[in-house]
Amino acid sequence: MIDLHVHSNCSDGTFTPTELVTYALKKGLSAFALTDHDTTDGIDEAMQAAEGQPVSVIPGIEFSTNYEGKDLHIVGLFIDKEHPVFRARLAEFLASRKKRNIEMCRRLREIGGIDIDYDTLRALYPDSVLTRAHYADYLMKHHYVGNKKEAFDRYVGDHCSCYVPREKVSPEDVVALLKETGAISALAHPTLYHMSDARLETLISHLKEVGLDGMETIYSTYTEGETRQMKSLAKKYDLLESGGSDFHGANKPTIDLAIGKGHLAVPDSVLEKMEAARAIKLT
Repeated sequence: MIDLHVHSNCSDGTFTPTELVTYALKKGLSAFALTDHDTTDGIDEAMQAAEGQPVSVIPGIEFSTNYEGKDLHIVGLFIDKEHPVFRARLAEFLASRKKRNIEMCRRLREIGGIDIDYDTLRALYPDSVLTRAHYADYLMKHHYVGNKKEAFDRYVGDHCSCYVPREKVSPEDVVALLKETGAISALAHPTLYHMSDARLETLISHLKEVGLDGMETIYSTYTEGETRQMKSLAKKYDLLESGGSDFHGANKPTIDLAIGKGHLAVPDSVLEKMEAARAIKLT
């Protein structure tokens, strides 16, 4: 089994990259992809920890993009994090994220009456790309909310007064970047965008036209019907299948590595087909 969607504490997970390798071995995985949000910081550590072990680490990333006002995620797999074009664009994405975090802290202070500033938040999570999960953790630990769900419901959820959307990095830009730098692009967890079937198919068709390689057809929260639907769409648009747990450790306690909510199983054949397609792309 494999897991092609995993987070470490370099973004909003709670396991270190080394701990992920140890846990992947315990779970019997043959490979997993480290796909932290907008950062590659944990990849070297994870790959070093996996040296000589019967588990492979696939270098990856999960980009946050904006599509018609919705937050939409594109996973990059087999990324070349040292590619100069990739490094330059990633630096731009991170600058955009920092600008957003500074503004969100301002809103939390001025609208929410919360004692918070960017430098303090950054110091508390020095080795992580800051996400809303970190804000929720801060609010809970400082007793502004009782749990992380309340933090999202009252302060940092999509429709809350303290929420700040990301600058408009488009999925087309990310797909083009991954294509240019030799990586595989996959639309992450399509059902989570709560689109109508017609709108979702329009999105997938459009992204296929601009170079999307695959989509997550296997995912922790899918029902059997959703899995069938995603597999059907992948086949219709000649997209590679991908899949993973979206493991975050304690930040998503109901989702486990490799098995998701208990029934997830991503076969090795998914990775084999992806590697074969990538070999053709690189020739």
